[in-house]
Amino acid sequence: MDNYKQQSLFDNSDTSSVKEDYAVKERIEYLKEEINKSNYKYYVEENPYLSDFEYDKMFAELKSLESEYPQYKTADSPSQRVGSVSEKFFSHKHKYRLYSLDNTYNADELRSWYERVCKDYGRELELVCELKIDGLAIALTYEDGLFTLGVTRGDGVTGENITPNLKTIKAVPLKLFKNESLEVRGEIYMPKASFEKLNEEALANGDKVFANPRNAASGSLRQLDSTITAKRDLSMFTYTGIFENTDIKTHYEGMEYLKELGFKVNPNIRLVKNIQGAIDYCKEWETKRFDLGYATDGVVIKVNDIAVQNDLGYTARAPKWATAFKFPPEEVSTKLLDIELNTGKTGVVTPVAVLEPVLLAGSTVSRASLHNFDEIERLDIRIGDTVLIKKAAEIIPKVIKVMDSDVHNDLPKYVPPVVCPACGALLVAKDNEVGLYCSNPNCSQLMCSKIEYWVSKEAMDIDYVGPSLIQQLYERKLISSPVDLYRLSEDDLMKLDNIKEKSAANIYISVQESKNRPLNRLVTALGIRHVGKETADILTGEYTSLDALREAKLEDLANIEGIGDIIAKSIYDFFRDENNLKMLEEFKSLGINPQNKSNKVSDVLEGKTFVLTGTLQNMTRDEASEIIKSHGGKTSSSVSKKTSYVLAGENAGSKLDKAQNLGVIILTEEDFLEMIR
Repeated sequence: MDNYKQQSLFDNSDTSSVKEDYAVKERIEYLKEEINKSNYKYYVEENPYLSDFEYDKMFAELKSLESEYPQYKTADSPSQRVGSVSEKFFSHKHKYRLYSLDNTYNADELRSWYERVCKDYGRELELVCELKIDGLAIALTYEDGLFTLGVTRGDGVTGENITPNLKTIKAVPLKLFKNESLEVRGEIYMPKASFEKLNEEALANGDKVFANPRNAASGSLRQLDSTITAKRDLSMFTYTGIFENTDIKTHYEGMEYLKELGFKVNPNIRLVKNIQGAIDYCKEWETKRFDLGYATDGVVIKVNDIAVQNDLGYTARAPKWATAFKFPPEEVSTKLLDIELNTGKTGVVTPVAVLEPVLLAGSTVSRASLHNFDEIERLDIRIGDTVLIKKAAEIIPKVIKVMDSDVHNDLPKYVPPVVCPACGALLVAKDNEVGLYCSNPNCSQLMCSKIEYWVSKEAMDIDYVGPSLIQQLYERKLISSPVDLYRLSEDDLMKLDNIKEKSAANIYISVQESKNRPLNRLVTALGIRHVGKETADILTGEYTSLDALREAKLEDLANIEGIGDIIAKSIYDFFRDENNLKMLEEFKSLGINPQNKSNKVSDVLEGKTFVLTGTLQNMTRDEASEIIKSHGGKTSSSVSKKTSYVLAGENAGSKLDKAQNLGVIILTEEDFLEMIR
């Protein structure tokens, strides 16, 4: 049998000649063990065990044998990672609840947390420090060593069963090294290199790019077609296990045992004696994190002793024995090389800082927001200045001040433009706004920006249509407005550079499918001045069709919570402009006239108005907004005396302050979820 193994490792030509079932079964088991071992060595230990050639030959042989002898195909076979297509994800109630973490932001807050934890024990408690991976939390179930179930975090009580997708991730073991039954918690993430490669491919294909690795991982993990997930190069770090009938007494012992079982555990985990050790760990990784191949936004600190964990217990939303230390946003200085001007979808001209490239929060930044020309004047920003920049929410770089220097006063003051940078038309101010607007309604950049906004994810969400494709369509006079997108044929698209038959078909289908988007997306896409996604949601909560919105009276619009006089006037004027009315009729003739689709599940929030602020742990703000509306409530973008509740997440800003001043009830995410249960 050993001779047979060695021969078939590189040459499976004699496989079919082996008639004995026991030999086939033994060969399949051998191949499975070798491939699983190779996956573990490569994706967990990062220590390749087989060459690509050897791996591919063995995998091909395994698939061939399992096809010929399906009775020997098992759930732990590496061939089961290939993927399949599902119609939908099904909800699944967690056996053990997944909690959130409370946050700390400085050493004093960490010490206060530690004092509370140690208060009843009269001694210092050991802690375990782990990097907080910026990914998606999941729960994995293993029975007798086999992976049987994978569920998203969801609201902590109920998640979605995405087992087929998780099976495609090679850092998720299909079979453990021991026949253990347990549940483990992990964080799915996309390595930075994979994220950059994915976005490069998207740009080359004219597709949309992801904002950050976490969004890319989330989008990849929730594909109904798990073969797509398989191509996205996701990975996982395991961060805890729920052990039954074991002698494990500490969290650190548990993590070591998870490694023995075959799970990938972050190598930077550290056991420390007290809170000073944890503070030192946080300081160390505040800068070292940028050298990692994955994104991390903080440190998770846990009491090591499991008996103490059980004794301390939980609050309504988080364990008392653990906390998350969040890294502060980084600020760096660099030279302002130029100020670039862009004309947007409303015609407003926006200044953008062109910077000497600098490393900021782990990425190289060469451009940053300057907001508007009043901001440039307020900060006295001049080309050639050294400026301080930071990332808002660690995503969007912005200039926050001019650094003191000897050369500043010798530099010429910045003079705002008087003509549009795209078409040369005069710029005008509107209604005492800080922005300057292009006076040419047919400005090429303005029209392209409108179309880019129309196809964006928050509007009509049209895949495969990106800025470069729109520019090419516009320059070739195939489109001049969003309406023209729906008149394009596949033949029109194939006239473009680098567009073949399959790409043309994908673009055409995506455009046609967007005709069925709900009303709130269409209202968002129209680009009405002052009307973004939140306001569109409010409007379509009041008016169930575009015709009803078009006929709305000015005073009725102004009386809607969250709208007000200025926005109401803008909406009213939009629907009385002849060009806009003509455009809406053209949309209707092309089959675009959506009605509101009710997803109402209860009236429990009837008559209640919510304002959302900050970052929520278990859902996005968009998802929370949909939940509110499905239970009869409304959302608003601003806080007033009419606001019923403010739902506040992490890093809540001025809306939370205003709510406190007005005495508006403030809800945590847990409070909100309790309201709708």
